[in-house]
Amino acid sequence: MQQHLLATLLEQGDEALHEAIQSHWPLDAEGAFGALPTPLRLHADPRFQGRGVTLALLDAGFYPHPDLVRPRNRIRAWVNAGSELLEEHLFRADETPTWPGWDKAEPWQWHGMMTSTVAAGNGYLSHGLYAGLASEADLVLIQVRNSDGRITDQTLLRALAWLAEHSESLGVRVISMSVSGDAKEVRPDNPVDAAIENLVKRGISVVAASGNDGVRKLIPPATAPLTLTVGGIDDHNTFSRDEVALWHSNYGSASNEVLKPELVAPSIWVAAPVLPGSEVEREALELFGRRGKENGEVVRRMRELKLITPHYQHVDGTSFAAPIVASTIACMLEANRGLTPLLVRDLLRATAYPVAGAAAERQGAGTVDPGRAVVRALAECHGMPEEVTLTPHIRQEEVVFLLHDHAAEDVRVYGSWDGWAPPGVQAVRRETGLWITAPLRLAPGAHAYKFLLDGWRWLDDPANPRKVHDGRGGLNSAFHL
Repeated sequence: MQQHLLATLLEQGDEALHEAIQSHWPLDAEGAFGALPTPLRLHADPRFQGRGVTLALLDAGFYPHPDLVRPRNRIRAWVNAGSELLEEHLFRADETPTWPGWDKAEPWQWHGMMTSTVAAGNGYLSHGLYAGLASEADLVLIQVRNSDGRITDQTLLRALAWLAEHSESLGVRVISMSVSGDAKEVRPDNPVDAAIENLVKRGISVVAASGNDGVRKLIPPATAPLTLTVGGIDDHNTFSRDEVALWHSNYGSASNEVLKPELVAPSIWVAAPVLPGSEVEREALELFGRRGKENGEVVRRMRELKLITPHYQHVDGTSFAAPIVASTIACMLEANRGLTPLLVRDLLRATAYPVAGAAAERQGAGTVDPGRAVVRALAECHGMPEEVTLTPHIRQEEVVFLLHDHAAEDVRVYGSWDGWAPPGVQAVRRETGLWITAPLRLAPGAHAYKFLLDGWRWLDDPANPRKVHDGRGGLNSAFHL
């Protein structure tokens, strides 16, 4: 459905969008659909959604949004690290989680609600459309705002110490930090950096936002050498990588001269829920109720609030780029539980693509590519065959296709070279979950292809970022021989 939405939007424009979508999937006739879903815009592999992985987020405050707790509660714990005496609440999957102040609809809850749903929301209030990458992951939410309304190094340290003690029992493998403490400069002996190093040594990947000022300055936790620091990009709300440009995020060197950020990710046009019970939600419901009545003031106000539907808006900031990378790691860990934080870092950097014309010091290895990162994570389970370094692997006039899929019992490749004629090219199981074809000799030129799994499930190649429309609202993978 997301692919059909994209094809309609790109090929026919906004005018045709509502009618076409309604005919296939009655969602919300009044929905604006102003932002592409995050998994779609990032070419994510839909087979992996962070199942069995727990993701921890540190932020000012949180809200138990339906995208996190329905139809199954995925919030494992809420912790208040804002005071010296920590308060913690643990929850079961069949519970409705609540904690002190959860329903106040305070502005300081907004940020953490959005970072958590950007990472792991399932899009419940959009019928699954505006989901995060790790929509099946469990969550630990740690509030680091103190009684004065500030986030300090001490509140961060208390949160990180709690995670060091409880991460194993809760299965925490990833931490996302879209906040900073009160440190004003980088120190080689910064205790936040040391606490992060301790967690990484325990097998936990730590991700932090770089900041939004577009200056050469970083403060903890973005400075920690073992933190994956994430800057921002603006993809102009399109599917084309040619449109990607750097966003005005911070950059610089950490205390040991490690260049930051390591990666960049979308930090604008990111879909996230409106805070339930807030003034924004009340106004959004009222505006959508008046929409379509030749009221220019309504449209203007909806744009000011960045509304997509009555329940979602698009947001900006590296605060949302960081949880996108954290959710990518959760998907990688679902694919390969044995990945270490340093190997995760290497795979993310190896599969990122550079932003054209942008300085390396501002983008690191480039833009995160969740689809390719998951494929490389799967490859680490098996070891890539020596003769294949990329898929499709092209050598002179021959091509070899490779797919990792543990659920399939039969894999075939269909393509444009023979008019998509059956029975396709048979792949053989090299080992459990690893499928590879014999070399296929083809004429030079452009070709499109797709995998057919078990005779009914079509899949464009998650390892190949080059896509073309298939003419039916979906996507084919493409290569040039």
